Amino acid sequence: MTCNESVAEQQLHDTEQDASSIDQADSRQWESNRKRACVLVGCSILQLPIWGFAMNYGVFQEYYSSSRMLQGSHAVTGIIGTTSNGVMYLSMPFLFALFTKRWARRRRTAAVCGAVLTCISFLLSSFSTHVWHLVATQGVMAALGCALIYSPTTLSLGEWFNTSNRAVAYGVVLSCKNIVGSACPFLMRALLDRYGFRITLRIWTAIAAGTSIPPIFLILTHPSSVSSNTHRTRKIPWQFLKHQTFYIYSIAIILQSSGYGIPQTYLNTYAHEVTLLSQTSATILLTLFNIPGIVSSSFFGYLSDNKYFPLSATTVTSISAISSALSAFLLWGLTSKGSMALLVLFSISFGFFAGGYSATWGGVINELEHEAAQMNEAIDTGMLYGLLNGARGIGYVSGGLAGVPLLKAGRTSSLGSFGYGTTYGPLIIFTGLSSVFGGWGLLWKWKNLLHLA
Repeated sequence: MTCNESVAEQQLHDTEQDASSIDQADSRQWESNRKRACVLVGCSILQLPIWGFAMNYGVFQEYYSSSRMLQGSHAVTGIIGTTSNGVMYLSMPFLFALFTKRWARRRRTAAVCGAVLTCISFLLSSFSTHVWHLVATQGVMAALGCALIYSPTTLSLGEWFNTSNRAVAYGVVLSCKNIVGSACPFLMRALLDRYGFRITLRIWTAIAAGTSIPPIFLILTHPSSVSSNTHRTRKIPWQFLKHQTFYIYSIAIILQSSGYGIPQTYLNTYAHEVTLLSQTSATILLTLFNIPGIVSSSFFGYLSDNKYFPLSATTVTSISAISSALSAFLLWGLTSKGSMALLVLFSISFGFFAGGYSATWGGVINELEHEAAQMNEAIDTGMLYGLLNGARGIGYVSGGLAGVPLLKAGRTSSLGSFGYGTTYGPLIIFTGLSSVFGGWGLLWKWKNLLHLA
């Protein structure tokens, strides 16, 4: 064999090895993309059992208020929706901490247990005879079950999209959440009118079971969280708690969330009692409240993640907060009897800008991640996302607790004319003020810039 032939054979062998390596890399990339797609699809479907009841509680609230099938104060039913949201969000920091590393291998088991608890809770609530039974089963037990589904699956979502398009992935899932909020009011209303709340809750139990357990098995835990080395040695880094930025955004989320739950709970009743709209029209308003979030969640996720005209997290959150506040003050506050047009505009505009607020968290996490990199610190983005959800829970609970006395205050005093002069006037002002303070991070940023100047 000549020297030239040996060189040629070696080159051919190297070429075959390179081709084989490329094929293996392409195969690994395809498999990774397939798993990412499965996780995204699974998390998107799970938005129905997780949020279907909580986002559309206004339909049940209106039904509970008008019927006398339960013992106890019917005014208390107003806190069930906000309590449900609050319990879910408040439990998330603890659940995210558990399943980030320590119990990462048990995420799927935990999610299945959450689905079972959710179904049992809704089934038990269908046998309620007293208002407090509903608070316990729907406001607390079902909420804990939904949080147990949400936390481990969302952690896996963030890990699979950790390197790119994280904010977009969150935006897509949040858009599906708003699809649920847009479609379910009509389903709930139709079932309540035809069967009453007991049979409706049993049907919802079956829906929740069918749309929770199968998607859970589409969601794989990321290999980085279940590797033996990670399981033994890696701990959650808490250095980000020393950063002022984290507290600025957390306070903003608490303030915005305290007002966001108010229209979800009371808009249906307001439309029926104050503007004298039919139950069908009131249900349409709740649907219109949720439909814009389908687009806005992806839109604000894109604004937070785009590379063409990058915007800071403070700017994106302020766009959402200020616009939703103006909507509450200028549209909801100026409605009058029979004025469906302004309520429709309010539902659409507030639903778009306030509904997209949580999609800005991808940008917030990116900013905190950048700060940690500058300080050469580790940061666990899954745990961080859980804490931001916890801040949202504090806001929901605070808003729910404030809503009952504000409603009582509106019955004893008038704040002017239009919507402000009704029983719901204090709630409208509270919603607007809490929304605008959700963008206060921009003021903090301007203060720092002026200080530097």
